[in-house]
Amino acid sequence: MKKNLLMVMMAASMVACSATKPAEPAKTPAQQLIDRLDTLLQKGIMYGHQDDPMYGLTWEYQNDSSDVKNVCGDYPAIMGFDLGGIEMGDRKNLDSVPFTRMTEEVKNHYRRGGIVTLSWHPRNPVTTIEGGGWAGQKFPEGTAWDVTDSAVVKKILPGGECHEKFQSWMQRVSDFLATLTTDDGQKIPIIFRPWHENSGSWFWWGEKLCTVEEYKALWNMLQDKLKADGFDNLVWSYSPGMQDSLTAERLLDRYPGDDRVDMIGLDGYQWKPEEKEQFIERGKQNLTVLCQVAKEHNLIPALTECGMKNMTEPTWWTSTLLPTVKDFPISYLLTWRNYKDEWFGPAPSKPDASYFRDFHADGKTLFLKEIQ
Repeated sequence: MKKNLLMVMMAASMVACSATKPAEPAKTPAQQLIDRLDTLLQKGIMYGHQDDPMYGLTWEYQNDSSDVKNVCGDYPAIMGFDLGGIEMGDRKNLDSVPFTRMTEEVKNHYRRGGIVTLSWHPRNPVTTIEGGGWAGQKFPEGTAWDVTDSAVVKKILPGGECHEKFQSWMQRVSDFLATLTTDDGQKIPIIFRPWHENSGSWFWWGEKLCTVEEYKALWNMLQDKLKADGFDNLVWSYSPGMQDSLTAERLLDRYPGDDRVDMIGLDGYQWKPEEKEQFIERGKQNLTVLCQVAKEHNLIPALTECGMKNMTEPTWWTSTLLPTVKDFPISYLLTWRNYKDEWFGPAPSKPDASYFRDFHADGKTLFLKEIQ
């Protein structure tokens, strides 16, 4: 009798404990995207294109148009857009894309089942006059490429003379991100890639323009601001540029930390036909290091920017790019935009179109229909 009573009491206790056990917290939109990226990583390499639905070599702002789609019959899996200019309250970004249209296309691609990545090329806060445009009119004066002042980052960090000004710039980024929601008001998950190519010195946040500590403080300042504003939908991507004989130490030189980064990528281009072998050799060496570091730090690796300027070698998609990336477990590669005199993606009117169709058909590459 006592034994039966004891068993009943133990069972009741187990039921009570089970009933009071807290439920697993819901995953944030960012974590949901990270899980999706991790799953798709096992399937292949997603193809991405900057400003894909905005304009092409022969058209601008036509609904449902895309040079990629017009070549192979499918949209890119990844679409990239840039926020440069939002910090000034501009109506259009640095590439003349209306921000209202950007919001619309982010929503469109998310509805299709695609993935969006955002970069930010903010103007130089020291040489740009608030409310008055650039300090001068000749590129790159006042732009992200203006490196005439070697202490911009220091001046916008707490205590710096431009800190308050940059606070307002970050607020404008926050205000724009708040527009990226579904029809029922849910935040759209985004791969966010600020302060990229920091291993070079062509941007005001580049290697020779700030110390390691200042760069990390810049990253943290923006991230802390956006997290405080409730943006739990951002997957943070750290993306230096490709380098000769890259090492893990060099790749992680300005790395903000495992608690602040979700993805790690590299940006790398081939500018001339004669650089083919160099691009392949450097690409494979860099991706080897990238994937090893990503594995050790539990990050998702990607080729966050790439391309061959103006496709002067039509076979590039299958003779150069695919052989470079196919053996590496990277999440995606993103080619830069197609625009008049400078393009990096495929176009129906160009000789590389047939080779891009072969690239699209390869079992290693993933486009929109394959990730929906």
